[in-house]
Amino acid sequence: MNRNILRRYVIFMGIATVVMFTFWAFTREALETPMGDYEVRQGDIFLSDKKYDKALERFDAALKVMPDHRGALMGRGISYMQSGRIAEAEAEFTYLINFLKRTLVPDDLTGVGTLASAYTNRGILYDRTGRYKKALYDYANALRTDEETVEGPGTISNVLYATPNPATVRKRATYLEKQLALPPEKRLLRVPKLDNDQRMYKP
Repeated sequence: MNRNILRRYVIFMGIATVVMFTFWAFTREALETPMGDYEVRQGDIFLSDKKYDKALERFDAALKVMPDHRGALMGRGISYMQSGRIAEAEAEFTYLINFLKRTLVPDDLTGVGTLASAYTNRGILYDRTGRYKKALYDYANALRTDEETVEGPGTISNVLYATPNPATVRKRATYLEKQLALPPEKRLLRVPKLDNDQRMYKP
């Protein structure tokens, strides 16, 4: 066989293999990814970049194709809170909590983690707006629901983000409980430098 023809054949087959594998991978991804997940991933990227309007647009798109998508509802709540839309954030977290309490089954570990995260995020919202008793109530519910999910970032995250002693739900709940037990004039409920370290939770 002519060597040039053989070389062209090998190259053609190599290209065809790459094209077919790429097509198969994208098709498989599209077929196996639950509806709304792709849009939620896009929203999460915008959320991490603090582009809240674009994040909301993607979370809304997810909810159009999959109503009550848990990740989209959580993402919308966080986007609202981070952009200062307090009433909308509270409504979104409350809706998500009530929805999950109605629909969760015991072996849905992701759902349980999402419920704990929703309680935590609404607690942070209450905390930031001075509703400390409500915040403590939500933190306690988060810890009862799934302590592992909301216990705080792991060792690797602490090293990567230089937070050797990160804020956690348990630490904040314990602090609030102690302060609320004091007479009002002796309470110190806001420590902005520490409070700003509270992170949003999105499983």
